[in-house]
Amino acid sequence: MNEDLRNVVLGVLATGVSATLGWLTRTYLWRRKLRRKQAFFGLPGGAACLLVVNREAGSDGAVHRFDVFALLELAALIKDCGANAEIVQHDLARQGFGDRTEFCLGGPYSNRRMAAHLRSLLPGLTMNVDTDPDHPDRAALVVGGESYRPEKGLTEYVVLARLTGGEGGRPVFLFCGQRAITNQAATRYLSRHHEKLARKYGSGPFVLLLKVVNSQAYGPDVVELVADVTRAARTAPAPEPEPEPEPEPAAT
Repeated sequence: MNEDLRNVVLGVLATGVSATLGWLTRTYLWRRKLRRKQAFFGLPGGAACLLVVNREAGSDGAVHRFDVFALLELAALIKDCGANAEIVQHDLARQGFGDRTEFCLGGPYSNRRMAAHLRSLLPGLTMNVDTDPDHPDRAALVVGGESYRPEKGLTEYVVLARLTGGEGGRPVFLFCGQRAITNQAATRYLSRHHEKLARKYGSGPFVLLLKVVNSQAYGPDVVELVADVTRAARTAPAPEPEPEPEPEPAAT
């Protein structure tokens, strides 16, 4: 074998080895990223999860179009994990939590299961469910003694939470917004930042208060993190002291 042919063969071998090592490295990194994503969402390959949907306010069984968009974004995340989703309406989801990962969408005014989750899992967080459009506190979120009132189309709030409980230990994700578009904003925020959230919180719980800015112009795209309210939301408020009885008038 002459010198030129030997150089060509060595070059081909070196290229093949480099390509193989590159492919193996990319495959390893992709699988590691996938495992971390599956662990964060509690969705190993082939697992089943639950998508609990609300109803559009004032409608019977209808789902708001922004909530449909939110479901599509969640479905993409679930598909990436190699899992399967079952969609259930909020008033038909009569089961516990922890056995399967759950994604619960909508405020307590339109989602009974969300209302139950807030009472049992987040006793320190409430949302005003008054239906009067002129009520000053309608849809206001209260957590940690602070009230967050919406300005429709300008400043609106949504809670994004990852909680665990039950025997199975699978997480429950809550998207509790003041309007349907804020629910979609929270799902999009989760889709974009789940790696950062996984690095910060691991498999632990978190409750984030998000602000959706100028949705009438930017839709669900401009979202700001207001605060991590995990401790305040998971701590039940102290009971108000009972009033002391009035002293009886002295006998004359």
